[in-house]
Amino acid sequence: MSNAEKLAPGAPPPADFVPLIVPEICGNEWQYVKECLDTNWVSSVGPYVDQFEKMMAERVGVKYAIATVNGTAALHIALQLAGVEANDEVLVSTLTFIAPVNAIRYVGAWPVLIDAEPRYWQLDPAAVADFLENDCSWDGHTLTNKKTGRRVKAILPVHILGHPVDLDPILEAAAKYSLPVIEDATEGLGALYRGKSLGSFGQSACFSFNGNKIITTGGGGMLVTDDPQLAARAKYLTTQAKDDPIEYIHHAVGYNYRLTNVLAALGCAQMEQLDRFVEIKRSIAKRYQSALASVPGIQLPEEAEWASSTYWMYTVLIDKGESGIGSRELLRELGSRKIQSRPLWQPMHHSPAHQQSVLLPCPIADALSEQALSLPCSVGLSPEAQDSVIEAVKSIIDAHKLSASAR
Repeated sequence: MSNAEKLAPGAPPPADFVPLIVPEICGNEWQYVKECLDTNWVSSVGPYVDQFEKMMAERVGVKYAIATVNGTAALHIALQLAGVEANDEVLVSTLTFIAPVNAIRYVGAWPVLIDAEPRYWQLDPAAVADFLENDCSWDGHTLTNKKTGRRVKAILPVHILGHPVDLDPILEAAAKYSLPVIEDATEGLGALYRGKSLGSFGQSACFSFNGNKIITTGGGGMLVTDDPQLAARAKYLTTQAKDDPIEYIHHAVGYNYRLTNVLAALGCAQMEQLDRFVEIKRSIAKRYQSALASVPGIQLPEEAEWASSTYWMYTVLIDKGESGIGSRELLRELGSRKIQSRPLWQPMHHSPAHQQSVLLPCPIADALSEQALSLPCSVGLSPEAQDSVIEAVKSIIDAHKLSASAR
């Protein structure tokens, strides 16, 4: 879609437009939301909040879940629960949406931006271990960054695109230095690492239910943990740290991070469909894999033998030398055919907002950011629409290779 054809906010897309990723509202959403309206349970308490928390805890395989207004709020609280304070440092993926890195700054701490690994495009465990072993000093109690003199306090791996980070070596390194691990599993709900659900490995984990996630509440998030004290503290902080509900006495600075019952009702209806959504996502990925495997200059995503990916976002790498076209050129040409695609995020070590972070070399993230392009992969993507995407990608690359050979 050209700039001239961009949709006005709220305008329906044209019938032949293929969006990148949109919600799938096809279950009990209308019924549950109507019940909220009929019973007047529309605010930040209600039975659907409790049910949504219960469903999430059971699905992830932990004891407690605390609903929040969004995933960033959950990350903010998780960092506080981990004892991260001003001028501490937190290791985090550089190849991520900005939310977890922003949350580190919310508590006054500093991100240490770690590169991706080249095969599955996740946080590199070897780079984590190298930084901890060679760039830090350990006195048996405190881990200190040799260059900055600041305390290293936590590790925040971000599972991107529906595939897990290789967590075992990260958890091993974290245990060696008594570092809590906070999983950002926003893009990995329904994914498995060595047979277990993402979100069940760290001290806590966080999820977002924004409109483009595998399930959505429109907005909303969740913090999960097995620790009863952390769960109680999270509930306390996210509900304004109210100590006396009659006299309104507060002994701590809390936050209005509560999820409404109406949005939780959407979440319950979406959770009922999660297994089907994941199955469809994996089927969409399988069709792309089969159709695009022989196209020159396209590197398809891999799935590790120890992982089960949801393929939340189906992302490929475009090698301009082989395909004759770069990822952004392909994006524009697909757009002219009313097919929406998207590059990955600007790596955080290039973000103007985070130039005071601990900046390490991140060549893999740089290459991935330059070459990556996500293709339409909504749960509701029809086979016909997917075929049109496949044919468009093939024909565009064929045309560019033909043009290059003619020169």
